[in-house]
Amino acid sequence: MKKIIVASTNPVKLTAVLNGFQRMFPGEVFKIGSINVPSGVSDQPMTDTESRQGAENRAENAKQAAPGGDYWVGVEGGCGYLGSDLVAYAWIFVISQKAQGCAQTALFRLPKKVQDLVESGLELGDADDIVFGKTNSKQESGAVGLLTGDVVTRTSLYEQAVILALIPFKNPDLYR
Repeated sequence: MKKIIVASTNPVKLTAVLNGFQRMFPGEVFKIGSINVPSGVSDQPMTDTESRQGAENRAENAKQAAPGGDYWVGVEGGCGYLGSDLVAYAWIFVISQKAQGCAQTALFRLPKKVQDLVESGLELGDADDIVFGKTNSKQESGAVGLLTGDVVTRTSLYEQAVILALIPFKNPDLYR
C-alpha cells in the first residue's frame, strides 16, 4: 500500500488526488492522508508563477512535516489575466523520493461580478459564495461547478491535472 500525503484537508482536493492516482495506477492500493501546511504565497495567488510556486511549496512542506509518505501532493488554486479577463485554474505538484511532476488544470473565465470581488481582495471561493449565494463552495463543486451546472466540478477539473502530473511516475525511464 502506498501512502499519499496531500497538503490540504479540503475534501475536494483529497478526492481529486486519490481518484487521479487510482486511475493512473489501477493495480496499486493507496492510502491518503492530509496535512495543513503553508503555501508561502498569497491566500489568493494572482499569477501563474505564484500559483505554481504555492503548489510546489505545499508539496515540499508536506514532505518535511509528514516524512512517512510515498508521495506528497500540493494543490494551489489561482487566478490570472487573459487580456482584461480574470481566469481561474490550479496547479498540482507531486513529489516522491525519486521523481516529481506538475501540471496545470484547464482555465476558465470568471464573471465580471466575481472578478471585481477578487480584485478587491477576496479569495475566489469567498467571491463565489457572495455572487452565487452559497456557503463554502470551494469545498464542493467550486467556481467551475457553479458556472457549468456541475458538468465540470472542482474535483473533476483537479483530477485530470493530477493524472497529468503523474506522467513522470508512470514513465520513469523517460523522465530520469
